[in-house]
Amino acid sequence: MIAKKNDEKIIIEIKTFAGRSFIKELQHALGQYEVYFDLLELTGLDYELYMAISELVYKDFFLQKGTQMIVQRHKIKLLVVNIEREEIVKWL
Repeated sequence: MIAKKNDEKIIIEIKTFAGRSFIKELQHALGQYEVYFDLLELTGLDYELYMAISELVYKDFFLQKGTQMIVQRHKIKLLVVNIEREEIVKWL
């Protein structure tokens, strides 16, 4: 999804993490995020890349120390979304 945040152009990769293994889902999501990041850099497009996740997934998995370290190491920008209210609750 392509959107705007103020004057900033952003691309949002939406991830559900609905599989049985969070680690496998994270591996897949991280790989996709890095490929999209590289493609944006190679094409010179002026967009910021974000990964959107639900508030529940954020609380259950992304607050864990190991996941936080991975997010920081790979400089993943996150959008945390409340699915029921259909609103962004955190820009990280």
